[in-house]
Amino acid sequence: MENNTMNRRDFLRISALLGAGTLVAPTTLASSLGKARDEDDNVNAIPRRVLGKTGVELPILSMGVMRADNPNLLRAAYNAGIFHFDTAHGYQNGRNEEMIGNFFQGKPRESFFIATKIKSNYPTRDNFEEDLNEKLDLSLKRLKMERVDVLYMHAFAGVSEVVDGRIIAAMKKIKEEGRARFIGFSTHAHKPEMLDAATESGAYDVVLVSYNFKLRNAAETAAAIERAARAGIGIVAMKTMTGGREDAAGEKKINARACLKWAWQNEHVTTAIPGFTNFDELDECLAAGRDPGISPDEERYLADLRDREMMFCQQCETCIPRCSKRLPIPDIMRAYMYAYGYKQASLSRETLEELSIAGNACEGCAGCTVKCPAGFDVARKIAAVTPVLNVPAELLT
Repeated sequence: MENNTMNRRDFLRISALLGAGTLVAPTTLASSLGKARDEDDNVNAIPRRVLGKTGVELPILSMGVMRADNPNLLRAAYNAGIFHFDTAHGYQNGRNEEMIGNFFQGKPRESFFIATKIKSNYPTRDNFEEDLNEKLDLSLKRLKMERVDVLYMHAFAGVSEVVDGRIIAAMKKIKEEGRARFIGFSTHAHKPEMLDAATESGAYDVVLVSYNFKLRNAAETAAAIERAARAGIGIVAMKTMTGGREDAAGEKKINARACLKWAWQNEHVTTAIPGFTNFDELDECLAAGRDPGISPDEERYLADLRDREMMFCQQCETCIPRCSKRLPIPDIMRAYMYAYGYKQASLSRETLEELSIAGNACEGCAGCTVKCPAGFDVARKIAAVTPVLNVPAELLT
């Protein structure tokens, strides 16, 4: 007998393609958008939390658009109740922002919440403010918006950047001008120290921080998150999937539901921005968001992985002084994760190019002196990822 039923995944795909009017977000404030939907369908409810002192309520599940290049996936996420989307000036050489701008053009501005990020190239140069403003103007042009909801300084690496008076003044001016509602920074490294510096500065509304079950300093990071949250800073979690694979070779996908649920157990994390790139991954994230309680089996699964070598670099930087060339190894390991974990060699290349890393970065070294606390074979991983620089960009995934 012919099966005439339609499952939810098929419905999302068709809705994404057709943009069904009954699913388009109503003209309501972002803080009440999800609430209005949930009153009609409690089964599909995704819990919401307040983003610090901003007062904005966001679903605990948001979308990191960094690796996505399909506007239909963006539409499916939006139609499913996700309305916070995170991008950056440099993602896909600007095409990421352009895709978001094209998709949201004509939609009620109050129905979506957009964050973008711009690098400071620290230490700041003489033309820092001019460069920052030019990049923001270009981002807003790509996004086809007069303002973003959150402007982050991208990938702060140390406390000195967090407390830099010149950076804070430039960001506050942008906020005062109305080109960004809220300001913050993103960071992969030294998270407890960076969060405490942000708390003490009183300058930032939001911090985007890598946060996952693999962190060796998870307790210290959670304590710093709590201090920041109690001071009114909104906390957004990234890198919750630890590279997307549960093995060092990148052969087996990780259980995304368990990873997200682990992050959400911290009540001070407002939302997470997993970078799903297809409908199956979106479905998995939505299922987690609608049932965020972590099960004993999921806890055991994560506990079994906690001490294994995987893709996620702790960004502890103990490797750098041990390297005779003082290479930015943590960032190179992030590029490795993008290539072998996320399976996106183009993003890996972008990262290496930003670092000005040569394809023969380890040339001349008789033997690697780096001993990674997490057990990474650093020399092998550098040798495996740097050849991406020799491949024409248009041929990369």
